[in-house]
Amino acid sequence: MIVKIENNDMSKALESKCALVDFSATWCGPCRMLHPVLEELSEELAGQVEFYNADADENGELAAQYGIASIPALLLFQNGQLVNQTVGFQPKAALKAFLGL
Repeated sequence: MIVKIENNDMSKALESKCALVDFSATWCGPCRMLHPVLEELSEELAGQVEFYNADADENGELAAQYGIASIPALLLFQNGQLVNQTVGFQPKAALKAFLGL
């Protein structure tokens, strides 16, 4: 399950042991391609990684705070700290590697 981030509030993601935050937008083609891959991973990795989605248009403050200039942008947090990030569509195997799994 992917939890939607609203009102620029990422506190739940930052409280997670391991969280992947996907900055995307409804008009973004690569974002739409990535979403089903993230859904599948969120089910496979339940209990290991928590998945979040932040619409970059609706959460402009967060996007600015993390310097999001291109989407989809994936930010990996461990214990509230940003540890890795990537931009663009990623196939499932690449995402698993990005997550360190």
